[in-house]
Amino acid sequence: NKAMFDGSSIEGFVRINESDMYLYPDLDTWIVFPWGDENGAVAGLICDIYTAEGEPFAGDPRGNLKRNMKRMQEMGYKSFNLGPEPEFFLFKMDENGNPTLDVNDKGGYFDLAPTDLADNTRREIVNVLTQMGFEVEASHHEVAVGQHEIDFKYDDVLKACDNIQLFKLVVKTIARKHGLYATFMAKPKFGINGSGMHCNMSLFDNEGNNAFFDPEDPRG
Repeated sequence: NKAMFDGSSIEGFVRINESDMYLYPDLDTWIVFPWGDENGAVAGLICDIYTAEGEPFAGDPRGNLKRNMKRMQEMGYKSFNLGPEPEFFLFKMDENGNPTLDVNDKGGYFDLAPTDLADNTRREIVNVLTQMGFEVEASHHEVAVGQHEIDFKYDDVLKACDNIQLFKLVVKTIARKHGLYATFMAKPKFGINGSGMHCNMSLFDNEGNNAFFDPEDPRG
């Protein structure tokens, strides 16, 4: 199964004469989102991108990750785990539904309601993520005003990266439901902390040894 799309309509993909591109769905990524209504359920799949010639598109980050995972296995490593810690800002929207640069609260690190005005928004995000199979480990206000962090359990690197994309979709969808605009931009507002995404990584060889641990080194 595949679906054709116009790659030239996406900034940075290909030129007009190379526009025919294909999406090949990864059936293992099938998921039903918890926000369907009387009009029906909403589901999704994550796809890999291919050229018209049937070759993996060099500009597809997911495809590049899969190629590097294959190289990793050829080098004698069997598993690479990733645990992300994504941060984001919540901004108010104007009367037309467009984002402004006015943050939703004046809270700081680990502040609680009522100072943290996004408490209910984050709670719904966590509940939706849990329904989708995420193991949420932390949810809290970050250092900057209007800044937040939600962490979820590590997974195989491909699954973890797919989860990051699903996470962003959930955060943006639920934020808009609460009249807010979520952005993962690194520095959306001058003069306050920017957002990052710390990643906790582990790499194991074919014998199950931790590649980042040296028993002979006093520092580990």
